Amino acid sequence: MGEPMGRRFAVGYALASKKQASFIQISLINVAKEKSIDLIKIDLEKPLIEQGPFDLVLHKIYGAEWRKQLAEYSAVNPNVLIIDSPDAIERLHNRISMLQVVTELNVVQCDTVSFGIPKQIAVYDARAVGELNLEREGLKFPVIAKPLVADGSAKSHKMSLVYNRDGLSKLKPPIVLQEFVNHGGVIFKVYVVGEYVKCVKRKSLPDVNEENLGSLKCSMSFSQVSNLNNMERCQDTYYKMMDLDDGKTEIPPMNFLVDIARGLRRAMGLHLFNFDVIRDTRIGNRYLVIDINYFPGYAKMPCYEHVLTDFFWDVLNDGNTDKKDVNLDGLKQSSCEQEVRMLVSNAGCDEDNGASKHPMSPLKREENENPIQV
Repeated sequence: MGEPMGRRFAVGYALASKKQASFIQISLINVAKEKSIDLIKIDLEKPLIEQGPFDLVLHKIYGAEWRKQLAEYSAVNPNVLIIDSPDAIERLHNRISMLQVVTELNVVQCDTVSFGIPKQIAVYDARAVGELNLEREGLKFPVIAKPLVADGSAKSHKMSLVYNRDGLSKLKPPIVLQEFVNHGGVIFKVYVVGEYVKCVKRKSLPDVNEENLGSLKCSMSFSQVSNLNNMERCQDTYYKMMDLDDGKTEIPPMNFLVDIARGLRRAMGLHLFNFDVIRDTRIGNRYLVIDINYFPGYAKMPCYEHVLTDFFWDVLNDGNTDKKDVNLDGLKQSSCEQEVRMLVSNAGCDEDNGASKHPMSPLKREENENPIQV
């Protein structure tokens, strides 16, 4: 790709203070400037319609007021790109609808690899927890308990590994109970930026010996990295501790991960996300997608400045893109699909390189569990 020529582009970013501190670093600003892209902070205290002009609006802000402002801005400025659609992002705010998209993928798999999602159920009230029969629901101890709502708040990241019924009784719905699968204490975090896909290895919860379940306490609480405060994350101590570079654990086949990433991009209509994958140690060639996050901590991804800048540049200079159809609030599904086709190439990728409305029933079982087999 040649050096940028001609006009400069303005990318307005609307991010919560914690996200801004981790993502908008001097290194990113400088790399973007070199490619004729200026990153401009959107003042959340002022109406969006009074700011700009922007060529692209990058955001991770939630709420009805922000959605209204985006819609108003898009109506007045139909050529401005919005990354990404609030409607599309919202699907990831519910841990049931979040993984349902994985079951809908049509990914061609090789003969030696398969993928799916863990078995899981949603529980919406305390009485349902007390009456829950895990075996009847296709689950058994231990299980992972996660808040149903995944909105990026500290509360949404507080999870627990539940070993027995006493542990269940301490849970506060609405929650998702997810099958715990022994995975060798390793989680694969797959970062997606448009067509770019990067996989890193991190330490995870250790395997559980079923023979020892009777001697374990009720449950064990844990939180995700996103729940750390700014100081902890900026010191890199946690990441150095969690990075896994043992030279032994192989990452899943990269072309396999790229295919899943491409399928998720198309199905969700999103361009900035990551998904977490584990390898089922009972079936060494089977992988489970256990979580999907919008606009993750890219600053911890190697060379994130160049990856994000290249993404901005490619999107802003895509001559085949009708900007009127890109990620605007309230798009119909057909328009969303059209937008994904325009921004995401069908070509292969180099290997090197929300909450839904609650159902009426207090207990709902996911119908499509691990549906995608070789």
